[in-house]
Amino acid sequence: MKAKTHRGAAKRFKKTGSGKFKRKKAYLRHGMRKRSQDCKRVLRKKTHVSDADAMSIQLMLPNA
Repeated sequence: MKAKTHRGAAKRFKKTGSGKFKRKKAYLRHGMRKRSQDCKRVLRKKTHVSDADAMSIQLMLPNA
């Protein structure tokens, strides 16, 4: 059977050139008035997926 891409994971994660996955940070959906501008600026940046979760994402994205 063909390996299918998990479409929800494909919209959330991108593979970098070094083989790691990058993701968007959480806590930026609501309650923005109480957060400082410095905090919101840091949350806008991307970060890498942890090594513990990388294997499960690799299984969800076989063609990445």
